[in-house]
Amino acid sequence: MSACVPTRATDSNANVSRTKRVHPPHSPPPPSPRRFRIAGADVSASIAVFLIALPLSLGIALATGAPLQAGLVAAAAGGLVAGLLGGCPLQVSGPAAGLTVVTADLIHRYGWRTTCAVTVLAGLAQLALGCVRVARTALAVSPAIVHGMLAGIGVTIAVAQLHIVLGGTPQSSVLANLRALPAQLADLHPADVAMSVLTLALLLLWPRVPGRLGHLMRKIPAALVAVAGATLTASLAGLSLAKVDLPSWSSHALAGLPEGPVLGIAAAVLTTTLVCSVQSLLGAVAVDKLVAGQPGLSARVGRSDLNRELLGQGAANVVSGVLGGLPVAGVAVRSSANVQAGAVSRNSTMLHGVLVVVAALLMVPVLELIPLASLAALVMAVGIQMVSLHHIRTVTRHREVLVYAVTTLGVVFLGVLEGVLLGVTVAVAVALNRLAHTRITHDEKEGVHHVHVRGQLTFLAVPRLSRTLHLVPQGTHVVVELDGSFMDHAAYESLQDWQNAHTARGGSAELTGRRTGVRVTEPDHTGGEATPADTATGTTSGGSSTTTEAPARTNAPAHTTANAPTGEPTTSTACRCHPWTPWRNHQCDHPQSAPPSGHPGEPADRPAPGTATPGDTDTGTGTDTHPGTRKDTGTGPHPGTGTKPGTTPGPGGHQLARGISAFQRNTAPLVRGELARLAKEGQRPSQLFLTCADSRLVTSMITSSGPGDLFVVRNVGNLVPPPGEESGDDSVAAAIEYAVDVLRVRSITVCGHSGCGAMQALLNSEPGGAQTPLKRWLRHGLPSLERMADDGRPWARLAARAPADAVEQLCLTNVVQQLEHLRGHESVARALREGALELHGMYFHVGEAQAYLLTEEDGEQLFDGVGVADLSA
Repeated sequence: MSACVPTRATDSNANVSRTKRVHPPHSPPPPSPRRFRIAGADVSASIAVFLIALPLSLGIALATGAPLQAGLVAAAAGGLVAGLLGGCPLQVSGPAAGLTVVTADLIHRYGWRTTCAVTVLAGLAQLALGCVRVARTALAVSPAIVHGMLAGIGVTIAVAQLHIVLGGTPQSSVLANLRALPAQLADLHPADVAMSVLTLALLLLWPRVPGRLGHLMRKIPAALVAVAGATLTASLAGLSLAKVDLPSWSSHALAGLPEGPVLGIAAAVLTTTLVCSVQSLLGAVAVDKLVAGQPGLSARVGRSDLNRELLGQGAANVVSGVLGGLPVAGVAVRSSANVQAGAVSRNSTMLHGVLVVVAALLMVPVLELIPLASLAALVMAVGIQMVSLHHIRTVTRHREVLVYAVTTLGVVFLGVLEGVLLGVTVAVAVALNRLAHTRITHDEKEGVHHVHVRGQLTFLAVPRLSRTLHLVPQGTHVVVELDGSFMDHAAYESLQDWQNAHTARGGSAELTGRRTGVRVTEPDHTGGEATPADTATGTTSGGSSTTTEAPARTNAPAHTTANAPTGEPTTSTACRCHPWTPWRNHQCDHPQSAPPSGHPGEPADRPAPGTATPGDTDTGTGTDTHPGTRKDTGTGPHPGTGTKPGTTPGPGGHQLARGISAFQRNTAPLVRGELARLAKEGQRPSQLFLTCADSRLVTSMITSSGPGDLFVVRNVGNLVPPPGEESGDDSVAAAIEYAVDVLRVRSITVCGHSGCGAMQALLNSEPGGAQTPLKRWLRHGLPSLERMADDGRPWARLAARAPADAVEQLCLTNVVQQLEHLRGHESVARALREGALELHGMYFHVGEAQAYLLTEEDGEQLFDGVGVADLSA
């Protein structure tokens, strides 16, 4: 090994104060034994969640008409049982506003003890569903139905609680509450109204206090501030109004045997199970999205296990029902607060449950000072927030506003189960209508006929499709755009028959599909006849070559080109490319005279074009370079590629021209609107991504980012030269300063990778010699070598395994060292002090296609893998 390779001192005369390493010189230190401990972040997060859960639990119990202690029992059961057993570590469960209407109706019909029994039975049903692993089936419910259900429940809650806000008593239904509202407005109770208005004002204004003071104040939950403010005001003013009444726990009512009609009890169990399960599972998915937005947290927590979450919710409902508590479900407000407060494990959820138990046992005198009007105002605000304008805009954009409106009105006027069933019926009807409705238009532009098919092509649309296609004159060029994702056999045969007849009469056809899954194949002119299952590229007849997709063949978008007439038919070689083959340096070139064995210069182990390999899927005449993007690989130059007649560009020119042509034809129309917006508004990236210039690192692919998302700086070795005249580098420093001070990025990521040539060069470099530009640049990596050779510093390591060799160890160490260099830049240091910037370290193993994110654990730099589950939610 060269002189620059770091070594570890093993001399017995070495500094005795330094702990000697007994592991091999280029392997990470052995992991320290694990012991149970609660992170400080979990403790602070649990306090924040507890301060939100306490008033909300009492308020929801008040809204349902249940004993107020039932809300505390449910909060404790949700925190301790669901927190311990659930599959979403950071989701907080407890009494949910979405269950208020269901529970209130049960109490009104069957009484409190039977309601507790229904909660137990619903929990058992959830346990059964979790055991048969059907959790993901619940996610098949249309979001419009779920949002409509929650909106209907929110309207019901708000109307009912309005009576308590005004000093009265709510009725049993929305219609009854609306009818009684005028009389209630005529009989106001000023004290109740005043406390309600104060609560709502604090709820609204507390999160909007500006400046540094507001930032500090927002650490205290607005719900707690609102209720505490109203309670303190009522106590100091000596107002006479109804307050919380917590009876002795010795008289607390527990579950009893269900009493009532069997069908009614069964419907109640079904409704409770449905609402609890769907709300909890959707809440788990929402928490996954919140966690995925925090890279360090997503690597540590992982994605939710929905079946386990259903089991945890079922167990919590059983415990809550047995102990006389409300039904339990995942609660979005508390869960989001838990994530935002910095929770890193399920310990925060469980600690919040412990705090609820302590409060229920020791804080009764304080809780009994809370005015009921304040709790009612709090719950009314939650109900209003459940009618989300964002959800309304979303369902409107997706043309599902009818489903949303019908579900909402059904829940408000009929009940939760009836409203959901009505919404499902309307959703199915809308889906069938969309499947049967197809719009077919025909127009002519500059001598080219365009037939545009919007919607799904089924046998119902065949007559209109046939009439439109036969309006196209013979011998003309036609572009048929199939803007749909489904085509049945009748439509396929009709389109194929017309295509064959049109091309036989001297016309040309170009079939394009903006959606996936649509393919039509021409007959094989070599003697066979193509079938819907054919996957070979079509041949040219009458001066045209057309290929689209057969039904249910592949997910690759269909695109074909019409070649200019050549006077005689020519057969194009079929190209079978995986969507990822361009990243394997496979460009699907088709020279005019290729040897039978394949491409000239092609590796011997690569199959020739047209030769199927296991798992190959025919993608017509092109290959995907990005989801939704095609890279044309047909023969011959394309119009507009800049290739002059009579010239033969080299392979690089062909590749560049084809890529640009494919972008202009397929990708540009899809991104033109977004790029126009970015051109008008300017770039506003959220991250500076500093990585190596290695061609194997595709930053947009690894980070799933698009235009305007990343400000990328690439150099040899992902180095960040420290600031200063002697060792600084104006190019990298200028990019950092521009990103932080001008673009205001919120995070900077330094990304290293496996097999880095720069790190290999550092390890193999010899002292002295000619100072080439590469050597002068690599001097900025020497601190990484010194850090790796320093026994006094813990080594950066991978969480799952030991580094493969010294190069990988240096790659990991280099990321940590370059982050230190980054902190030395003035603009970065200032932004860090202000809390406006975060720094992240990342390591990408090319061979494993695995990303690792840097975390701090017990003072060690640990690179933990990011799993698929962390990014798919």
